[in-house]
Amino acid sequence: MNAEMQLEFVDTNVLVYALDASAGVKRTGAAQLLERLWETGTGCVSVQVLQEFFVAITRKVPQPLSIEEAAERLREFGGWKTFVPTVPDVLAAVALHRESQITFWDAMVVQAAAELGCHLLWTEDLNDGQSLRKVRIRNPFMHP
Repeated sequence: MNAEMQLEFVDTNVLVYALDASAGVKRTGAAQLLERLWETGTGCVSVQVLQEFFVAITRKVPQPLSIEEAAERLREFGGWKTFVPTVPDVLAAVALHRESQITFWDAMVVQAAAELGCHLLWTEDLNDGQSLRKVRIRNPFMHP
């Protein structure tokens, strides 16, 4: 990855849509985003996102992936820069949750993106255009 490239964090919903056969237009948009991030080497995730992805893609979509296929996708996404939280990160997420009135889990995602130095967080779970901890929130389905 080029040191001048700006890192982009991807939330669980985007990963799931990219591989969910029933996601329609969202699948196309998410897959295009992920393809660009693979090409540029700028994609980032967290352990939390990978865990949530596994559960969602094997249990919560109409056509779930097999455990083996989901594990293979995890191995692939694990090739991206991956954030592993510490207790201070959890406490920072608690503070962000309290200050910003976002869910704790969303605060953990923002904390992960900030700690990795990402300039963008791709998610549909937060307000598009909002900035938290110097990370700009973008909804990939509003900005293809």
